This record gives sequence, C-alpha cells and structure tokens, in this order.
Amino acid sequence: MTMDNLIINYISKYIPLTEEEIEIIKEQNLIRYFKKNELLLEEGEYAKECYFVLSGCVRAYYLMDGEERNTEFYIENQSITPVSYQTKKPSEYYLSCLEDCVLALGSDERNQKLLEKVPKLTTMIMQMSNEMLVQKVIEFDEFKTFSPEQRYLNLLEKRPDLVNRIPLYHLASYLGITQVSLSRIRKRISVQV
Repeated sequence: MTMDNLIINYISKYIPLTEEEIEIIKEQNLIRYFKKNELLLEEGEYAKECYFVLSGCVRAYYLMDGEERNTEFYIENQSITPVSYQTKKPSEYYLSCLEDCVLALGSDERNQKLLEKVPKLTTMIMQMSNEMLVQKVIEFDEFKTFSPEQRYLNLLEKRPDLVNRIPLYHLASYLGITQVSLSRIRKRISVQV
C-alpha cells in the first residue's frame, strides 16, 4: 500500500471520497521522509507546518534544567499540530523523530487550497479536532489525579504499543517519574500477574 493510500484510507473512515477528490488529495504531494532523531521543530522556532504520522514515532519534549521531559508520543494515524503553528508564537518545546518517519505535511496555504478543492474535509477536521480535544482533557485529568502506578497501568491499557516501542527512560519521563521508579512499578506489576 502506498503512503498516499494510507491517507486516503484514514480520511475515508470519516467521510466518503469520490475518485476526483482522491486524486486531488494525492496531487498535494504531502509525504516526506524523516530520519530517526531528526528534529521537526526546535524550541524558539515558529512552526510552519502540521503533520500526520503515516509511519514511525515522533516525540514532543521540552528542556527543564537541561533535562528532557517528554510530553507526548505520536504514532501512526495521529496528527500533530504544534501549539506554535496555531498561536504563531515561538515553540516552547521540541518535536523529534524517535524512529524513521513518514509524515504527511500541511501548511496554512496548502490546507486552505485543499479545503477549497475538497470542502467536505472541513467536517472531518472538525470531528478530529473535537476528538483530540476531549482526549487531551481526559489525559490531563488522569495525569493530575492518578498515581504513577495508575498512570503506567493506564498506558498499558490505552496505548500498549508504546510500552514495547519507546525506550524506558522516555516512558518514565512521559509518566512524570524516574526510570528507577518505573522499573519498580513494572516489577511489582509483573509479580502481581
């Protein structure tokens, strides 16, 4: 399956597309390849693009006292809209490819042209935005109220693919704990099972 077809299949989950609309989307030349550890966005930069992950994993992180703090991992079929892209202010965090990635890129100009040619994409974008907003609120509430062990169990339940895919030190940072604490939690859970 080509990368263009991955985008078409994803969009088709939300809205039906005609053959003409499929060709318009494919003509946009949205697909770019990025190497592992390649930075998509640096702190202080202005984000000019948003992304959709076709393959690979991208992490969002910021630096605090010289230490990286992971805030999100984006994998296949997830969109990335940097805050800087929306606010037109310098980014406060980094976006880095944790693996080799294939991403679909969007920009204000490209997105506007695409929406003019395929207006019903607006419905899909609104639905996706609402779903993402609700998901982020839930994740934020859970992070505030759950213990570190509950956060890890929640991650195992909701995003089990990350546990085997992301290095432990990144997962620990994402969960807001040390790598040693994460190892203890994992050991305690494995004993219970």
